[in-house]
Amino acid sequence: MKAIAITVGDPSGIGPEISVKAARDPRVVAVCRPVLYGPHTPDELAAFPAGTVNAAAARAAYASIERATLDARAGKVAGMVTAPISKEALALAGYQWKGHTDLLAHLCGSVEVAMMFWSERLRVVLATVHIPLREVPAALTRDRLRDVIALTARSLPRFGLNTPKLAVCGLNPHAGENGVLGQEEISVITPAIDDARGLGINVSGPFPADTIFVRAARGEFDAVIACYHDQGLIPVKLIAFGRAVNVTLGLPIVRTSVDHGTAFDIAGKGIADEGSMVEAILLAARLAPNE
Repeated sequence: MKAIAITVGDPSGIGPEISVKAARDPRVVAVCRPVLYGPHTPDELAAFPAGTVNAAAARAAYASIERATLDARAGKVAGMVTAPISKEALALAGYQWKGHTDLLAHLCGSVEVAMMFWSERLRVVLATVHIPLREVPAALTRDRLRDVIALTARSLPRFGLNTPKLAVCGLNPHAGENGVLGQEEISVITPAIDDARGLGINVSGPFPADTIFVRAARGEFDAVIACYHDQGLIPVKLIAFGRAVNVTLGLPIVRTSVDHGTAFDIAGKGIADEGSMVEAILLAARLAPNE
């Protein structure tokens, strides 16, 4: 059976709990051989106070991610699934990365990546990720948006969507209302869409963000490209929280993750729901190559 690495994330959060629970789930063991990376036994976790932000936990999380990535690249495991880490703890430990996406891109050779949240009803890809909202317009360049559209179109056939139909959100309310409410749709987003169409990609937009996700959830589009983090994640989590899966597009390895954070408030209490972790492992096993 395919070996799938499971990194337990920040050991002070719920990651070890949901990783252990999910690794024992009958649906998981029926399709893969889960391999846990990082502190997850009671003795190992004793060194990491539950529910706290601390540098030691971040260092342990980083070590497990690095080791699993190396094993995935070497073919020792067919893919990897990551439990949540704390961005605050990473910063406290002196790491420059804002989360798994940019860290994994670095570990895999600084490849061009994008974050996608996958659910049966709605798929969302983010053009920008973990940056302050005021920095989004500058980061949302024509080249970046075109590349994310193209990466999405290349990636979706792996999920069974062989001729994907894509939609792109506007950045401003009402998609700028022809320049009345903002110029980015005219100066950046529409030219990027035109560039992608020139590559033969079936993509439309920009559409107002307050309606396009409803249209996509009803089946009109296979995926939506969102301009920034919360624009894309609010609708997908509203529709499929606990069942959605975070997938990193563009990596040379398979990587999936949960759709939630470290949940420090319930860490160590034995009540965390492993549902999203189970879904992430099942999707990784589906996407991973046969050994």
